[in-house]
Amino acid sequence: MPQLTRPAVLQLVLLLSAVPAQYLISRWSGTTVTQRYHASARLFRIWKDLRTSYLNGTAWMDWADQQMSSAKSLLGLEEDELKDSRPVETMLLDNDLEFFGASKKVRSPRPPYVFLRVGDVVMESKGHMVGVVVSWDSELRAPQEWVDKVYSNSEVPKAENTPHYKVLFSGPGSSSLLVAYLPQTQLMRFTGTRPEIPTLENYFSHFDGQRFVMQPWLSEMFPEDEKEDK
Repeated sequence: MPQLTRPAVLQLVLLLSAVPAQYLISRWSGTTVTQRYHASARLFRIWKDLRTSYLNGTAWMDWADQQMSSAKSLLGLEEDELKDSRPVETMLLDNDLEFFGASKKVRSPRPPYVFLRVGDVVMESKGHMVGVVVSWDSELRAPQEWVDKVYSNSEVPKAENTPHYKVLFSGPGSSSLLVAYLPQTQLMRFTGTRPEIPTLENYFSHFDGQRFVMQPWLSEMFPEDEKEDK
């Protein structure tokens, strides 16, 4: 029996998903051919933006892992045949190298050019997704592999001196999560909205109507983020 690699199984899962996807598009977008065409084009644009953006694909990759695990059981594959490492994606969630806003150092004094605060509800400018800031770095702190993937050579000097924020977004499922590390130039404060995002309770005690209020442990790392802008 020929061996199935991880990419091959993923392709099989995506192919099997094509017909349900077409059905959902037809049900969600309208009854005419033109309406379905525009809906399909919109979904493809969203997918392309997500693949090429700063967003972490952990939620999608975990979903694919679940599908491949089911396929593996049906096909009798061994566990180690489908193993794969995701170092950069894992570091977006947490790491000991102080990348992606993971530093445990106290951010004080807070530089005046860091405009957003932990707990702020924000909208990212490319996909207009609404998320919540859970950490920030006064300048870019990321592995070179990630920097080379996200920024062109001409963009790197400016990016290195731009504040970056770790932002949580709701993923494709009700309990899934997307994690992003975004430059200040791609974010804007979005007040008056309380997004429903998994794990926010780990960082914040409550929503005060404008922003999320930090848990004590987080407030200790960002002591000046609790203060109101004058």
